[in-house]
Amino acid sequence: MSYDVWSVRDRPIRWYLKRLGPTWIAGAIAAGPATMATVITAGASFGYSLLWVVILAAVFGAFAQYLSMRVGLLTEQGLVSLVEERLGSHWAWLLVIDIILAAGLAQLIIMKTLADVSAHLTDIDPRIWGISWAIALAVGLGIGGYRFLEVGAKLLVAGIVISFVLTVTVVPIDPGEATTGLVPTIPAGVDGALIAAGVLGGAVHVTLVTMQSYTMRSRGWTSDEYGLGTFDVLTSMLLAFGAYSLAIFIVSAAVLHEPGEEIVQIGVIEAAEALAPTLGAFAHWLFLFGLLGAAISTLGGNTVVPPYVVADKLGIDRDVTDWRYRGLLVAVALISGAGAFIEGAFFPLLVLVLAFGLVGTPFAVMLVLYLANDETAVDVPASRSINLGGIALITVASVIAGNFVVDLAPFNQPLDIFVLVFAIIFGLATAVLLIRFIQMRSR
Repeated sequence: MSYDVWSVRDRPIRWYLKRLGPTWIAGAIAAGPATMATVITAGASFGYSLLWVVILAAVFGAFAQYLSMRVGLLTEQGLVSLVEERLGSHWAWLLVIDIILAAGLAQLIIMKTLADVSAHLTDIDPRIWGISWAIALAVGLGIGGYRFLEVGAKLLVAGIVISFVLTVTVVPIDPGEATTGLVPTIPAGVDGALIAAGVLGGAVHVTLVTMQSYTMRSRGWTSDEYGLGTFDVLTSMLLAFGAYSLAIFIVSAAVLHEPGEEIVQIGVIEAAEALAPTLGAFAHWLFLFGLLGAAISTLGGNTVVPPYVVADKLGIDRDVTDWRYRGLLVAVALISGAGAFIEGAFFPLLVLVLAFGLVGTPFAVMLVLYLANDETAVDVPASRSINLGGIALITVASVIAGNFVVDLAPFNQPLDIFVLVFAIIFGLATAVLLIRFIQMRSR
């Protein structure tokens, strides 16, 4: 069987639709409040100028998940344990640290978003909400009751997505101006670089790439489900996530952008105005509830990520019946409550979270690409077309992330210095892996 063909077996479409799952979990996390805030900010700030990044994000996001799916199905292992087995403990720890930093920062800011939105809806102090949500998250994940809350949250997210899609049909869109957004440019220096990195980071993220192998393993998928896995990736990340981000971006660019002005510091009130053409006075409340649902849904999935990879590295059973894994889950959930005490507006912080995550993502993708060509790990190494796609993904992600880091100069803030050090360490690690990859392919 050729695993390089993006095709599905000759089965009824219903057969595939009933079995979808792993990449849809990644897509649900990707379609969270950070992506929503970043795409809205991109459209409101620069009009259609970053349309090319929005489209590229969906394409590269799908390809990144495809690479991870391929390695996961052909090896039937979690990514961290596979990296340790094939490359050594140091590389595995680097991946774990990358994931913990990216997912940990996201956890804090998503909790801040959830607490701030809850406070806006109830006039109760957001710090009280942060502590309350952290306890609810810890208890829910510890005993499995959080799933019920996530179902309701996803219904709220579905409502706001439908609203944006409907709004696309009524807002005035200038096709000629939109076409100019297909030309790759990054406007406005650090602000443009930050937002471009955030848009791409929403779809191509180290946590999404890593967790793909674990979600497939939990389903019991093997190489026999290769066609199903491909269909899962295409329908979730390319089609569903692509439509989600594109609809939000187009509406924001058409409704919120003022020619000649750059609205980088956009907030909830301004963002909600994007839905006014279809919802009128209800736009503000639906947007808030949709943002609340996105935060709840994403928070549950994101909380699991650090415990899962740490447990895999330490050989702990990844099940709540193991008190050590349950303890990791509860600890991450409770620590996330600190996010409610972070100062500042959450919209720009959500953009920063995705931009930071993108900085460490080329390393994770390079690991997956290396393993996809390791004949001791997979029975059918990746084809030339897959490798070229992987290198293109790593190159584009590195350039956009690099632009973001360089534009932080002169690095006179502690956070700027931290991002620079983080970028240097994982940039060097990616370069070393690339050299080893080239040596392996030339043999």
